[in-house]
Amino acid sequence: MKEYKVIQPKVGFRNRFQNFEDILNQYAREGWVVKFIGQGWSSVVLERDKNR
Repeated sequence: MKEYKVIQPKVGFRNRFQNFEDILNQYAREGWVVKFIGQGWSSVVLERDKNR
């Protein structure tokens, strides 16, 4: 079974790319996989196995 999470990253104006990368890497360490990134990084849909 899968579980999903929708986040709205707040990356700011300075170091936007690095901040966005840091956010994605943090979730990846928790087992989340990116399934969709909205236009302009407005939202990100993450997925992982619920029974891991």
